[in-house]
Amino acid sequence: MQPTPSADAERLTSLLVMASDGNVDALNELFPLVYDELRRLARSRRRAERSDHTLNTTALVHEAYLKLVQQNRVQWQNRAHFYAVASRAMRRILINYAEARRAAKRGGGAVHAPLDEGMAHFSDAQVDELLALDEALERLKAFNPRGAEVVVYRFFGGLTHEEVAHVMGTSPVTVRRAWSTARSWLRRELREALPGWERSGLRA
Repeated sequence: MQPTPSADAERLTSLLVMASDGNVDALNELFPLVYDELRRLARSRRRAERSDHTLNTTALVHEAYLKLVQQNRVQWQNRAHFYAVASRAMRRILINYAEARRAAKRGGGAVHAPLDEGMAHFSDAQVDELLALDEALERLKAFNPRGAEVVVYRFFGGLTHEEVAHVMGTSPVTVRRAWSTARSWLRRELREALPGWERSGLRA
């Protein structure tokens, strides 16, 4: 793909600065920019890999950052905000694809999803795992919003405990506790429905 124009990079940098100050409008404007870039990267990555490769979401998030922002011009806390937005975008991309894949299977037709030509090849079991996790996250969010947020950043964005702490304005110790609690709850929720789910990143 063509490099992102400098003006676009500067706009994204500006949005990240505003987002770091708690500007909700900036965060809302960031999301579609990151979402579209991740989709383009996934299409490009998919064409270059064998059909049996799975999508490395962490690598995509980091690559999207490098393509969208001039790293030496952005402060750390703003990079953290980018990764937070990208984590949520990656979740939406993967779930959109999984939902379309399941609907196509039930209807007997082809998959028509935003990343139909670019998403990694998922097995039916992987699709079921993604959708079950997403549904469980929504249930978790109802009574433990902090834990659900940490899972999104860790699982879909690949952020470390320290990076999540920067995003959420808390300590790494608090993030580790939230991750441990949320992960234990999700394990109990998913163990019976998805016997093979332990292979997921929730073990980390």
